[in-house]
Amino acid sequence: MTIFMFALAFPYNHWTLPENNIGFVVLYSLTFFFANFGPNATTFVVPAEIFPARLRSTCHGISAASGKLGAIVGAFGFLYLAQNKDPAKADAGYPAGIGVKNALIVLGVINLLGFFFTFLEKINFLNKEAETPSQEAASVSWTETSDTVSRHFQFHSDGQLSVKVLNDSRPIIHKVSESFVNTFFPSGYPYSVNEGYLRYTQFRALQHFSSAALSVLSTQSLLYAAGLRPTPAQATAVSWIIKDGMQHVGKLICSNLGARMDSEPKRWRVFADVLYDAGTALEVLSPLCPQLFLEMAGLGNFAKGMATVAARATRLPIYSSFAKEGNLSDLYAKGEAISTVFNVFGLGAGIQLVSTVCQSMQGKMVVGSMLSIIHVYSTYEEMRAAPINTLNPQRTAMIVEDFLKSGKVSSPADLRYKEDLLFPGRVIKEAGNVKVGRDLHKAMKPSRLKQLKEIFPDEKFVLNFGNRTDMVLEQNASGEDALRGWLLAAYASPSANPEVEELEEAYEKMNMVMPTLLSELQAKGWHTDRFLDGRGSRYGF
Repeated sequence: MTIFMFALAFPYNHWTLPENNIGFVVLYSLTFFFANFGPNATTFVVPAEIFPARLRSTCHGISAASGKLGAIVGAFGFLYLAQNKDPAKADAGYPAGIGVKNALIVLGVINLLGFFFTFLEKINFLNKEAETPSQEAASVSWTETSDTVSRHFQFHSDGQLSVKVLNDSRPIIHKVSESFVNTFFPSGYPYSVNEGYLRYTQFRALQHFSSAALSVLSTQSLLYAAGLRPTPAQATAVSWIIKDGMQHVGKLICSNLGARMDSEPKRWRVFADVLYDAGTALEVLSPLCPQLFLEMAGLGNFAKGMATVAARATRLPIYSSFAKEGNLSDLYAKGEAISTVFNVFGLGAGIQLVSTVCQSMQGKMVVGSMLSIIHVYSTYEEMRAAPINTLNPQRTAMIVEDFLKSGKVSSPADLRYKEDLLFPGRVIKEAGNVKVGRDLHKAMKPSRLKQLKEIFPDEKFVLNFGNRTDMVLEQNASGEDALRGWLLAAYASPSANPEVEELEEAYEKMNMVMPTLLSELQAKGWHTDRFLDGRGSRYGF
């Protein structure tokens, strides 16, 4: 990307000649190609590898906010920098700049700095890996043979599964079908992903198709509304830039909600698409009020900016729930390939719609509403199919409830359709009526805190019983600690205000079943080393 940026910048005067326009477009296209070929995808994969799960969306939000801040500076800064050096030739209302050529050189240097810092981080990461003692497992391989095809399977020492076809005499339709699966599904599918991935992918494709079609409708409406404004072209261009700036402001604000997205990624993913469609609706309706173009378009882009950050930040926990044995990058790449294909199909459908049934405002409103319903429904079903395997308040309560009722431990796949995506904060009476996250001074009195710490000195939680059981965790409490507190609350909950003897009896009962519960949870694929309670307050002595 840096090379092509400099290739545009240094001979810029050469590219401005009419006979060289095609070469300029080719280089400009290659710049965008390499921007999406590498940095765009790895932006979402790297956080999953380097950030701890409890802070993953938060850290990703901080990174995204930094990027959007840079985007705001770049969008407005380039507008001033690219002005002609001669004040007389600069656009009206703008001071003299350094010219387009020098502005492109500045952008290339910034790209080069990005490469340099990424390279330093890569060296640092490799040094840490070298310092960490590793126990490499031997790779395992085998060959499966049928009447028409032979395949060689291999589990590598890093846990990844690869499949190679050795001999294939199947009909061409079967070969094409397998080629499609290899292109758009992770290597080793379906054994390399968790249950529910196919349904997730189907609704994800439908979601991207409807979203892309909606984007065509909204873009056409914005351009039409901008053309209706009784203002000079320059003022319209400035309004368009301010509109885009509002999107970056929305991204900055939403990045502060990363911890909550870690705890409830499904809910925030659905919320992101609802917010995105609300912003799109404002853009589609903008031709009805061309005099309010900036207000409607800016507010719409603000909502879409927040939706973009929420969707991207929750993408990692969702993909991680399907990944097996370190194949997150492969799963992410294939998932994005499917998204890209159906985005293209959606754009084609959108172009066809705006040239036929959506030529009138009434047509846009009807078709836009239908596409929006399909979009949100697809996201909702997509999220229901995802088997999130980290512990948060809702999933922990559901695990305890099922364990107390049936004595069985539910897997992430068992609970995925039972999760409440709209109101995840509800308490479950059969699981102790536990509520997590209140401030310690609001949850209980100092005398009660002292009494509880004397009864359970080694536990990393405190419970206050009543109509609702408040549980407050220590700063370093894990998922196992939260489970212990939940079980204790469930065993002691028949009494709204249990005495010390009842608490001790419940505590003994909890300690008896906890080893079995914990081992079965881990065997079912749950991560018990962390507890994601969003912005819930924790305490420390």
